[in-house]
Amino acid sequence: MNDKKVNILNASLSGRWALAWSESLFKQKLLLAIAMMLCLTPVFPVFYQYIEARQGYVYNDWLLNIIPATDVSIPIFTITWGMAIFSIIRVVQSPSLLLNLMYGIIVLNISRFITISLVPLNPPQGLIDIWDPITDLFYGATYVTKDLFYSGHTATQFLFFLILQKKSDKRLALITTTLMGVLVLLQHAHYSIDVIFAPAFTYLCYLLAKKFAN
Repeated sequence: MNDKKVNILNASLSGRWALAWSESLFKQKLLLAIAMMLCLTPVFPVFYQYIEARQGYVYNDWLLNIIPATDVSIPIFTITWGMAIFSIIRVVQSPSLLLNLMYGIIVLNISRFITISLVPLNPPQGLIDIWDPITDLFYGATYVTKDLFYSGHTATQFLFFLILQKKSDKRLALITTTLMGVLVLLQHAHYSIDVIFAPAFTYLCYLLAKKFAN
């Protein structure tokens, strides 16, 4: 390990960021990630309103057929934004981890644009709208129910699992990933295939994002 890496590991939080910011490549990648996120933001409502207006098909999901729809919006909201805040607090302590998370979010959302476009689905029967005033800001004029394959709620939790470093943090993220998968099924907000395939797609997105970030 070279002296610069040792210095970064041993530095204070402000010191780590000062060292990272002194690297032109890090600076370029951070600014590029911020620019990409800003460019994606106005795309969200346009895309989601488009897919909400189109017709898809209803998947005959035997698992959902035996699960009574239950409103678990509050736990979904709590896990979604609680883990988001927790993960951000963790990754800002390491400039490289923050880059991984930022590029992970970018690649994950672009990936979902593609899969949702290719797999047009109508919402499951018995769907209960998820109460989430923060996420709704990205949807546009009307509530969106057709952003289905694959589950963004589950994928985001699994992305946290992949990026967080401490064993206890990873354990927590794995638990919230499992809980989120169960909760969105109880809400009938997703089909079982949306949840089952989310970790696999997320892992591929994570690998690609890591190449951009490193």
